[in-house]
Amino acid sequence: MDYGDTEPLAARMRPRTIDEVVGQEHILGAGKLLRRVIEADRLTNVIFFGPPGCGKTTLAEVIAKATKRNFVRCSGVVSNVAEIRKVCDRARTELGGPGTILFVDEIHRFNKAQQDVLLPYVEDGTVVLIGATTHNPSMFVNTPLTSRSLVFELKPLSPESVIQLLDRACADKERGYGAYPSVFDPDAKRFLAEICDGDARHALTALEIAFRSTPPSREDQLIHLTPEVIAECVQKKLVQYDKKEDGHYDTISAFIKSVRGSDPDAAVYWLAKMLVAGEDPRFIARRLVILASEDIGNADPRGLSVAVNALQVVEFIGMPEARISLAQATTYLATAPKSNRAYMAVEQAMADIQSGAVQPVPEHLKNVHVKAVGKEKADGYIYPHDFQGAWVQQNYMRIPKRYYVPSDRGYESTIAQRMAMLAKHGAGSASDR
Repeated sequence: MDYGDTEPLAARMRPRTIDEVVGQEHILGAGKLLRRVIEADRLTNVIFFGPPGCGKTTLAEVIAKATKRNFVRCSGVVSNVAEIRKVCDRARTELGGPGTILFVDEIHRFNKAQQDVLLPYVEDGTVVLIGATTHNPSMFVNTPLTSRSLVFELKPLSPESVIQLLDRACADKERGYGAYPSVFDPDAKRFLAEICDGDARHALTALEIAFRSTPPSREDQLIHLTPEVIAECVQKKLVQYDKKEDGHYDTISAFIKSVRGSDPDAAVYWLAKMLVAGEDPRFIARRLVILASEDIGNADPRGLSVAVNALQVVEFIGMPEARISLAQATTYLATAPKSNRAYMAVEQAMADIQSGAVQPVPEHLKNVHVKAVGKEKADGYIYPHDFQGAWVQQNYMRIPKRYYVPSDRGYESTIAQRMAMLAKHGAGSASDR
C-alpha cells in the first residue's frame, strides 16, 4: 500500500500551533508563563528539558511558526564552533529587523567551549536561545547560560495524552492515516499508550509501522489494529489487563502482598509481569516507598532509603535499566524484617484527634523566641541535652498516651529495649522525687 509520504508520521503530525500541543498543561495551560510569551512573541532565552518524545522540539517548532523573528536551527550533535559563530555573526547584522531565535537541539552535547561561544551572543541579545535537552541543565549546561534563561521541565505524556495523539493521527486525512479505513482496538490503543512510557514519537512510530505492515481485512476492507499487531510493532509481549483494569490492580496487589509476606520470588515474578505489561515503573516505585514505611518501618529503617533510591533511579535513569534497581529494592524489602507499628501509631493518633480528643500544647512546650539554643526556654521546659544521655523525665502531652509500641523484630527490638530502659529510669526518677 502506498502512503504517499516518506516523512515519518511523528514529524508529519507535529503540532503547528500552540493549541495543537498535547500535554504540558503545567507550562502551557491558560495563563501560564510559556503560553503568554509565545502568544505575545516576547520570548526570552529558554531551555526545555525532559525525556525523549515529550515535546521539546515540538515547542521549538511552534515558536518558529508563531514568531516574526528569524528562526535558525542547529544540533548539538553535528554543529561545531565555526557554524555557531557564523549563525550568530549573521544575526548581528539583522538586529535592525525582527531579530533571530537560535534553537539548539540536544544542547547538552555541546562541550563547555562550544557553550561558551554562545554566551556573548546570548548576553548582548544578538540571539534569543532556545535549548532542548534530555539531561538536567543544572548539570550539563553551563551555569552562565542557565542563569540567563528560563528553564522549563517537560513531563512524560500521560497515556490519555498519547491516546489523543494516536486518535488524531488515525483521523487526519492530510498528515495521518485518516484516508485509510481502520479499526483501532481500544485495548491495543491503551497498551500502546502505556508501553511507550510517555514518548509520543515512540507511539506514533509504532502506529506507522502498524499501518504500513497490516493489510486490510478481506472481509470488510478495514485495517484492524489489534493488540497482537501493536505488540509485534513495539516488540513487547502483551500481558493483558482486562477492560475494567482489574488485572492492573490485582497484579500490584499480589506484588505488594508478596513483599509484605516476605516472598522475594513471588514478588519478583509480579514485578516482572508488570514491567513486561508496560506498567509505569514510577507507580511501582511509589508503592514500594509506601510499603517500606507501612510494612517494614523501624524494623529495618534502611528499607525506606532503599525504596526512595529506587524511585530516584526510575525518575533519573528510567527503563530499561531501572528494572534492575526495582528488583534490588523489591528483594531487599521482601527479605527485610517486618513491622507496621509506626503506621499503626499514626493511624491511632489521627483517629483520636478526629474523634475530638484534641489536646492543647502544654505551656512549657510552647514556642519562644530564642537567641541561642538552650537560652530563654519556656517556663518549666527542661532542656534534655543538659542531662546525661540527653534525656530527662518530663511530660510532652497533657494526657499521656502510648501510640508507638515497637515490635521485637529487627532494629525495632533495639528501640523497644531503649524505650523500656527510659521508662524504667523515668519511673525511678519519679519515685525519687
